[in-house]
Amino acid sequence: SLLVFFYSLTLCCKLLVGIMSDYDVVVVGAGLAGLEVARSLAVAQKKVLLVDAKASLTERVHTTGIFVRRTLEDFHFPEHCLSPVVRDVSLYSPRGQRIDLQSQHDEFRVGKMGLLYEHWLEQCRSLGVDVMLKTRFISCECDQFSNSVKLQSEGRELEVSSKFVIGCDGAQSRVAKSLQLSENRKWIVGLERVYRSGESNSDSPKFHCLIDPVLAPGYIAWVVDDGEEIHVGVGGDAKRFNPKSALIEFESWAEQEINLTSGNLIEQRGGKIPVGGLLPNISNPYGILVGDAAGAVSPLTAGGLDPCLRMSRLAAILTNEYLNTGDEKVLQRYNGQQIRKRFWKRLILRRCLETIRSRTLINIGWSALNSPPGKAFARKIMFGRGSFPDLHPSNDRRSRGSDKINSDAYC
Repeated sequence: SLLVFFYSLTLCCKLLVGIMSDYDVVVVGAGLAGLEVARSLAVAQKKVLLVDAKASLTERVHTTGIFVRRTLEDFHFPEHCLSPVVRDVSLYSPRGQRIDLQSQHDEFRVGKMGLLYEHWLEQCRSLGVDVMLKTRFISCECDQFSNSVKLQSEGRELEVSSKFVIGCDGAQSRVAKSLQLSENRKWIVGLERVYRSGESNSDSPKFHCLIDPVLAPGYIAWVVDDGEEIHVGVGGDAKRFNPKSALIEFESWAEQEINLTSGNLIEQRGGKIPVGGLLPNISNPYGILVGDAAGAVSPLTAGGLDPCLRMSRLAAILTNEYLNTGDEKVLQRYNGQQIRKRFWKRLILRRCLETIRSRTLINIGWSALNSPPGKAFARKIMFGRGSFPDLHPSNDRRSRGSDKINSDAYC
């Protein structure tokens, strides 16, 4: 009877503080990474809780959502969630000199990210994923048996017991801090406005890039006009420019190429983009980091969607195997330090780009970029397929028995 009393008392205490049922995995962040990981693990019949601080996934979208050819070839997306194909790119110097590049392939498509998030969220729910929006991750207390994940939902504190935690919560990850994993220390700041495309704009979708160390120090200013929407943005080192004033000045410059006044402003986006490369320590026996939280962004181009999806696929496969076997060696294959070594050239180019602070220097060097070797280099940067290595371990004999995840079938 004494045992029954203590059991009842414990149960009542759990109910009072809001402890919920046990999960195999808690995924923090319902962006591209979190949605991909959650639905992949649900396909593998894991009990998953997906949490996100937003009330709706269509609000406060941070990314432009440019999918490159390699991503479009290797992953499948609903057609209604993609804008028209972009094959043409124009590069501009601060003086306005232009270099036109054209690909024979379908190089870029802008994702309608709000629609895509909602589409994948419904898939998660249909696969049995428990979803909690308006819920913040607070902390995680770990031991050898399970993780006690503390959450806050609409002012109420909750605790969830979980075997594993996956942090997909952006560049400034709370999960990384709580699990004592590596944290991003280097980033650029981006700010973008999205307009409805006006009738007088060109029928040919185009990607415009301005290389200007004043308006976009250490990065670029861009216009993507796909015929449906126009994305106008600037990015750079936050210590060296004011994104708001730079965007206003850049929009005045962009009006020379594209009629923005005929388009209606839809939304404004902004946020931090990590560019320090993949973080060295992104996993331990209690959890892993994915996407921006892991620094999975190209150091040179700041493209993060392709790395995000490839790492999400790998994270889901290895998490599934780890939960099935309990073998911590499985997580050693999710090694940021080893993957990071493949990006030494991009890291060097990132440092070079950051050191250029003179418009005059860019203008002088523009003739070299406009030469055949220079254009070949520009094509490789804009149209190359080497943005991120394919991390899928399907050829690894250790993974063949446990790799039952094929989330593409649910796209």
